[in-house]
Amino acid sequence: MIYFDNAATTMLKPPGVAEAVAAAIGAFGGVGRGVHGASLDAGMTVFQARRKLSDLFGGPGAKRVAFASNATEALNVALFGLMQPGDHAVTTAASHNSVLRPLFRLQDAGTADVSVVPIGSDGSLDYGAFDAAFRPNTRLAAVTHASNLTGDVYDIACLAEIAHAHGALLVVDAAQTAGVVPIDMAKDRLDVVCFTGHKSLFGPQGTGGLVVAEGVDVAPLKVGGSGTHSYDREHPAFMPERLEAGTLNAHGIAGLLAGLIYIEGKGIDALRAEALALATRFADGVRAIPGVKLYGGGGAGRTGIVALNVDDADSSLVADMLNVDFGICTRAGAHCAPLMHEALGTETQGAVRFSFSHLNTAEEIDAGIRAVTEIAGELR
Repeated sequence: MIYFDNAATTMLKPPGVAEAVAAAIGAFGGVGRGVHGASLDAGMTVFQARRKLSDLFGGPGAKRVAFASNATEALNVALFGLMQPGDHAVTTAASHNSVLRPLFRLQDAGTADVSVVPIGSDGSLDYGAFDAAFRPNTRLAAVTHASNLTGDVYDIACLAEIAHAHGALLVVDAAQTAGVVPIDMAKDRLDVVCFTGHKSLFGPQGTGGLVVAEGVDVAPLKVGGSGTHSYDREHPAFMPERLEAGTLNAHGIAGLLAGLIYIEGKGIDALRAEALALATRFADGVRAIPGVKLYGGGGAGRTGIVALNVDDADSSLVADMLNVDFGICTRAGAHCAPLMHEALGTETQGAVRFSFSHLNTAEEIDAGIRAVTEIAGELR
């Protein structure tokens, strides 16, 4: 099997990740639920993960890192916790449904209004149009750092500057960039960064969270057990407990910490360079194949994603042929990015997404090129 579906989840993990999860399962108690060694060890691991995440994102410190089950939950926490009745929000057509659906729920309930800035047919964003979308009552802009469909990276420093000029906050969906594209909250003045653990951070599924800048107050989405202030009627108001309720997934966070340590050792710049080199090798190899069309390229940079179609063939058919005939794992369809597909003109056909990790090899890339060549020849 050749795995080219890393934008969905990284299947290949550094060896230390599985080892850390296995060790935690046999050793951890509940975080913040006791003063015995099993609980304290779990708590220390969680704290170390918070600290490394804050360092990775140029954040304000471990206490401003709150865990969630994934980026989707983190974005729900941020958007529902920041928007108030009568507020307006700005997003772009590059956004994943994890941004769009919470905002549209607020809009459909009549409690908020939403403006969606279009994306060009090449995946580009008009920053002037983004600026023009703000209103006096705009509370925040929620943007993707990189499209999960095309891999196009957007200039979040510029977007933050625009949002702040209008007195609004910037919430960043970093699901596709955390761990592979540098993020500096302090330098770029980002207000909230939402991440998932199971993609380029190399952690287990069921891990993720948000890093919240000082002075930004996010109301909790969930309340309940916190392990502290148990006699209080209300959930604790201090971070990170404010945004966490119930027992944390310390076993998963132990694996996430191992992934963070691996990234720290390799360096984000090196990881990105390796993934981009593989993606470029693949794109260059399939671009000239008759019938193959590539998408995107209009961003301020790229992640290790290459999206394509073969003539008018349904993307699911191509992905199935890749899997059955060549043992190559990709993702086809809508990718939870409906407005991006409308921009690209692929809302009916979908697209086949190849997404590469630095753990892939040049030999696998060349096998993928040969597979696409054979499929294109067969379908023409």
